[in-house]
Amino acid sequence: MDISQFAEGLSAHVDRVKPFGKTIKFEFPEGSITIDGTGEKTVVHQNGGEADCTIITKLEHIDKLRKGELNPMMAMMSGKLKIKGDMGLALKLQELL
Repeated sequence: MDISQFAEGLSAHVDRVKPFGKTIKFEFPEGSITIDGTGEKTVVHQNGGEADCTIITKLEHIDKLRKGELNPMMAMMSGKLKIKGDMGLALKLQELL
């Protein structure tokens, strides 16, 4: 999976999520993807910038989390996943992944 495939996958799922009034950014070595829930519709874009919650990881770890092959708590404790900002907002990701 590459960053554009991940962005496309998120875009296909954001229609299920009502706008939540905040932004979540994924930072990967290859670039960043932002889920923007501040407008009338939740959208996904690759325009960096500030976010209410930033998740720093690698695409391979996100793919394993998505498939259920990696426990989110273990990923955080082992340093494979770091969260900056609104930790509660990161819980919304379960709906998208």
